[in-house]
Amino acid sequence: MTPADLIVVGAGPAGAAAALAASEAGLQVVLLDEAFAPGGQVYRAPPPPLSVAAGARGADDAAGDGLRAAVAASAVVWKGGARVWSISGAFRVDAVTAAGSESFTAPRLVAATGAHERLVPFPGWTTPGVIGLAAATILLKSQGMVPGRRTVVAGCGPLLAAVAAKIVAGGGAVAAVVDLAGPGDWLKALPAMASRPDLLRQGLGWALKLGAARVPVLFRHMVTGVSGGETCETVTVAPVDGEGRLTGGRSRVFDVDALAIGHGLVPGCEIPKLLRAAHRFAPDAGGWTPVRDAFGRCSVAGLYAVGDGAAVAGAEPARLSGRLAGLAVAQDEGRLPADVFAREAGAARAALDKALVFAGAINRLMRARPAMVEAIAAETVICRCEDVRRGEIEAAIAAGAREINQLKHFTRCGMGPCQGRMCGETAATLLARHVGSREAAGYWTGRPPLRPVPLADLLGQFDYADIPVPTPAPL
Repeated sequence: MTPADLIVVGAGPAGAAAALAASEAGLQVVLLDEAFAPGGQVYRAPPPPLSVAAGARGADDAAGDGLRAAVAASAVVWKGGARVWSISGAFRVDAVTAAGSESFTAPRLVAATGAHERLVPFPGWTTPGVIGLAAATILLKSQGMVPGRRTVVAGCGPLLAAVAAKIVAGGGAVAAVVDLAGPGDWLKALPAMASRPDLLRQGLGWALKLGAARVPVLFRHMVTGVSGGETCETVTVAPVDGEGRLTGGRSRVFDVDALAIGHGLVPGCEIPKLLRAAHRFAPDAGGWTPVRDAFGRCSVAGLYAVGDGAAVAGAEPARLSGRLAGLAVAQDEGRLPADVFAREAGAARAALDKALVFAGAINRLMRARPAMVEAIAAETVICRCEDVRRGEIEAAIAAGAREINQLKHFTRCGMGPCQGRMCGETAATLLARHVGSREAAGYWTGRPPLRPVPLADLLGQFDYADIPVPTPAPL
């Protein structure tokens, strides 16, 4: 059991900033992450011995290197390759690491677990070769691999251009970029996006690369189906209106071997849910989010939630929200003078408010479109882990399921290895159509394990002779 003043779960921009701010104030901090190095999804580092070629390095690579250097130079206790599977009390964190099963304790905990993708199912979405946009970025950033020889990139938000441009730079072919948004949606977002000239320039750079490669961009279109046996062979797309509803226009079919697709991001707030913190449904922040004050404090004493795991906003807002939480932890522990806290927190808060202008515009582009869920066919798989189809979900609702956990009980939807991360949004949206709202539909109850872990990793190495056997009672 390793004691500390603060445990931070998640070492992306938010978690690292929280850990560094608290450590600088003199707190003993343990920072845990599944990855072997800090950085999170946005600043993911390639695993040794791989590296990013000098000519291929970008702003994200430099920012990630800076983050990792800051953690390494600090007094923060770094635990990489740590799969956190249970959190209890106030607070005990259990994780599987390279050293085996380890436990950490602290009176305060920062949850900085990032977001996961929203993917609205369609016929063929479980075909091999179909991956999420975030999965594509992992391949491209950490492995230097393209998803396929010829790829359709589809969905919504800035990841479309980012992934497509990286595929082109990596030597792959992009058959088309298929965007749910229209040119007018992007133009409407432009004034807010201009608040971050650096990111706007980056986005324009991606667009220029795609233009140079003659990649067609289909605005107000969505993927309606994928065909193939052991791998993706064709992707069909069709025009939609602003709500994602098919217009009846002409479909197009692309011969490809990969599809990278994503329909926005959802806060990964499993830890606040597990600890029974209060939540609210906030569509503009990605979905269910923990109720927090301006410094990330949740309704559970000692618990703080930051970054995209609390409200989807991007890397810079995540970093600033993490710093605010780290400063608040230090103040709450009596380690930071009031005047220092006011000065440092005031600067971070002002920067965060400015950064959220850009984030709000991007979130509107990535918003959920319920019409897409309404159009899902009865035979389409919703929960790929348990092979639950829409028709079975509708039957369970007709049989009396009125809350998402009751629906889970009726159908096993959400009981697989992904623990509902892939199917939860769609299942809840389907249920909300019958019970009136997403608030009424609710959300999955958090339970351990937070991540699947092999039982052998928890048990460790032992011999039969090590098992204590009580002395038999006398006859």
